[in-house]
Amino acid sequence: MESSKNFFDLYVWKKAHEFVLCVYKSSQDFPDFERFGLRSQFTRAAVSVAANIAEGYKKLSKTDKLRFFNISQGSLEECKYYILLSRDLGYISDEDYSELCSLAKETSKLLLLYIQGIQSNNYQEA
Repeated sequence: MESSKNFFDLYVWKKAHEFVLCVYKSSQDFPDFERFGLRSQFTRAAVSVAANIAEGYKKLSKTDKLRFFNISQGSLEECKYYILLSRDLGYISDEDYSELCSLAKETSKLLLLYIQGIQSNNYQEA
């Protein structure tokens, strides 16, 4: 199944990385008092999405791979709440909210497809 040479080649990782960059851009103008609060939690969770895809990519067993990709899914769900909270607190614009929601949704779909591919017989453990 995996014809890529490294995680940089994975479309799901590229989309997750794009999401991380958007989170950083959108959260840069959060109030100073949120530096170690919501902003820190939001960026940490966003980075976790892409980082766990990267780490899971190199795991040899199907079980290990799926565990890291599931952690990535959990972090992405956490980010979906932070997107909503950031909008409701007036920290991000409607435009940023829409862009973040769209990227989160697309990343989530791609991650699910990648996981389903690994779960199928298309993936052979080393």
